[in-house]
Amino acid sequence: MNNSLLNNESARQGMVRVRGAREHNLKNVDVDIPRDALVVFTGVSGSGKSSLAFGTLYAEAQRRYFESVSPYARRLIDQVGVPDVDSIEGLPPAVALQQQRGTANARSSVGSVTTISSSVRMLFSRAGTYPPSQPMLYAEDFSPNTVQGACPQCHGLGRVFDVNEKTMVPDDSLTIRERAVAAWPTAWQGQNLRDILVSLGFDVDTPWRDLPAKDREWILFTDEQPTVPVYAGLTPEQTRAALRRNAEPSYQGTFIGARKHVLHTFATTHSALMKKRVSGFMVGSACPLCHGKRLKRESLSVTFAGLDIGELSQLSLDRLALILAPAASGIFDIPEVQVPANLSREEARKDTARRVGAGGSSHAGASDVRRTVNLSPEKRMAAQRMASDLMARITSLQRLGLGYLSIDRATPTLSPGELQRLRLATQIRSNLFGVIYVLDEPSAGLHPADNEAMMEAFEQLKRSGNSVFVVEHDLDMMRCADWLVDVGPAAGEGGGEVLYSGPPAGFEQVHNSQTARYLFGRENELQRTPRTPTDWLALSAVSMNNLAGIDARFPLKAMSAVTGVSGSGKSSLVTQALVQLVRESLGSETPHAEEELDALQDFALPRASGRIASGMEGIKRLVHVDQKPIGRTPRSNLATYTGLFNHVRKLFADTPAARSHDFDVGRFSFNVAKGRCETCEGEGFVSVELLFMPSVYAPCPACHGARFNEDTLQVTLRGKNIADVLHMTVEDAQAFFCNEAVIAKPLKLLSDIGLGYLRLGQPATELSGGEAQRVKLATELQRAQRGDALYVLDEPTTGLHAADVDKLLSQLQGLVDAGNTVIVVEHDMRVIAACDWVIDLGPGGGTAGGKIVASGTPVDVARNGTSLTATYLRKSMARLT
Repeated sequence: MNNSLLNNESARQGMVRVRGAREHNLKNVDVDIPRDALVVFTGVSGSGKSSLAFGTLYAEAQRRYFESVSPYARRLIDQVGVPDVDSIEGLPPAVALQQQRGTANARSSVGSVTTISSSVRMLFSRAGTYPPSQPMLYAEDFSPNTVQGACPQCHGLGRVFDVNEKTMVPDDSLTIRERAVAAWPTAWQGQNLRDILVSLGFDVDTPWRDLPAKDREWILFTDEQPTVPVYAGLTPEQTRAALRRNAEPSYQGTFIGARKHVLHTFATTHSALMKKRVSGFMVGSACPLCHGKRLKRESLSVTFAGLDIGELSQLSLDRLALILAPAASGIFDIPEVQVPANLSREEARKDTARRVGAGGSSHAGASDVRRTVNLSPEKRMAAQRMASDLMARITSLQRLGLGYLSIDRATPTLSPGELQRLRLATQIRSNLFGVIYVLDEPSAGLHPADNEAMMEAFEQLKRSGNSVFVVEHDLDMMRCADWLVDVGPAAGEGGGEVLYSGPPAGFEQVHNSQTARYLFGRENELQRTPRTPTDWLALSAVSMNNLAGIDARFPLKAMSAVTGVSGSGKSSLVTQALVQLVRESLGSETPHAEEELDALQDFALPRASGRIASGMEGIKRLVHVDQKPIGRTPRSNLATYTGLFNHVRKLFADTPAARSHDFDVGRFSFNVAKGRCETCEGEGFVSVELLFMPSVYAPCPACHGARFNEDTLQVTLRGKNIADVLHMTVEDAQAFFCNEAVIAKPLKLLSDIGLGYLRLGQPATELSGGEAQRVKLATELQRAQRGDALYVLDEPTTGLHAADVDKLLSQLQGLVDAGNTVIVVEHDMRVIAACDWVIDLGPGGGTAGGKIVASGTPVDVARNGTSLTATYLRKSMARLT
């Protein structure tokens, strides 16, 4: 490590001095880090850089801050715990901005996350134009999340949900006995309803389409719930005879119509799978009362610049700023924009955007006028103050490249990078001094052009007297850093050492660092001769978000990258429109069960329009590998998700010791009572509540973290018990199970994809989005490759060191060599340069994007004069040659 600066006492001033850090895999680390600087923590995935930056530095800063907070307040705050470190000197207060997926809440939006919506509601309340004789409304009346403001029909969701005959009876050639009413429950409950219909005298053996309309209507939509005798197992003739002679029934059954069953189940079930099933029979549509604007009519009758609050919320932040600028300057001769009534939400959004125009003023026309807002002096002052505050907030977001977002954009549709930048903009406006900002891969999901805006934000924080500590894999950000801290040399047990701490220039001499190899031009040669495609998957007239009827072609049996600045339409085209259209074409609209999404959230998100023009004959299966968690609880882990734990348990159950005690496979599961430790119920730890201090999670006193009871742990396989196996890393397990092909294969795939450092029993809740995505990909790679699958990946290099990117690319290229098609949404120029085909969207974000700027081989796109991506692609390709 370069110690030249540390030997100079004057240089030690303004340093954070860490001594004896042992958090996670850190090996008693000593390191000095400067304040008032941009410090980038680097290293391969799992090397320990996050353990140093977040687990040690931020955790200790938070702990010290909470010591100044009242005991009562501490109980209300989620605390990260006490780091394992001897001492840290010179540590200022810290603010952490970590990666997290958009919250799965259909009511959460950009406006609520940034609090801009609160200011907009106040603006309409105090400075809006009210209809004659309507009393003033409070800010709460403009919120769809309050009883006062929500539309009474859709309860503030903007959409209503119902069923129809086509969704509940998808195949009307079937009879009721053949389960024509697909919306009814499966198994016994569905049979029960069919038996009840027999007792009620309905024909269950005639095709549904041939039944009388009144019968079909009653079966599906009645609210009546008659209770009748049921004769299980009897034919309709036998049932009628039993009813005539008043025979003793098997039981009394109560009928429920199909619509009532679907809506009741959706509203009351606690099962994610059941909710997902019944939601498949429902149809969402814009609320006919509020037209998707989510508010009551009285609130929507108030306007500002001719727009109601629903219309204003649908504008991009860029266009909203243009509307607010006059009021912020005290000018109330505001352009008023008229929007026709009775438009759908999407139509209203497009009409509003068209009328506001890129210049922020209305287009000429009979319906567009300028009006001097008639406000009292007091209201004018209030309006100017609120508009100025909104302008300042919006400007912070625009500087971070988020001007394409609208304040009603749902947070589930945001990337982790977008969410982190939203929070960063709020911090910049707070004007704090002497704070350390700790960020987790802020470049994730960012185009290199957007990354430049991020760097300017960091410089602004530094100019304000703050320090910026960044955990990052992006090579360009490392080149811009004032100081680098490289942790490694490998992952897991092979890491945890500080290889270098100093200015970037001195890093080149650190030859045992994998990061230095890539940072100073010794990058692996990912470039290859592009494949020549012969068949194409063609999409036609795709409209979604900012895509307006575009056509796109993807080569089959090739690897394609879809690129563009943030908000250009990449995810709209690929992970939404393409996935939706292909899934529908294959007849599989329901996402994987393990996603456990809120079905209501699915309905709240927009759906694409368009069609697949050609190419589906070459695709038999769709594999959408996203970054959603692989499990919601610590009981889901790497071994259970990939399925290899089932084979491990079978090996243990087949040992002589297990057979002698009649231990079956279930005995070796920590989710089954007979094998798990009863003290911690298989968790491996117990929580000790300390009131105003952070809860302490201590190893279980009975099993000491092993998760199994003593009898189960007595069974060993080549000297290792089941708990020992779960504690192994993937690489350790590879050596241990090298002769067990069914276990060795998934382990090798996990290692090949860069996850060799993870423990088999590592809880799913500890995995990052990028790690979860790679676990899914490794699980998928276990399947036999038939060469007819379409793989869609959303920024698969997120959270990956350059060395791990090489491993991932090798696996993806192998999929293509096996005859599959791979499409990635990606910002990593090295990956883009290694693809066969590139589609670049833009030229900007939001309404300034949504168009295909360039398409072709990487070389073709790099030569394009209008593509912003081309500039950075040329630089990357130049480094590789």
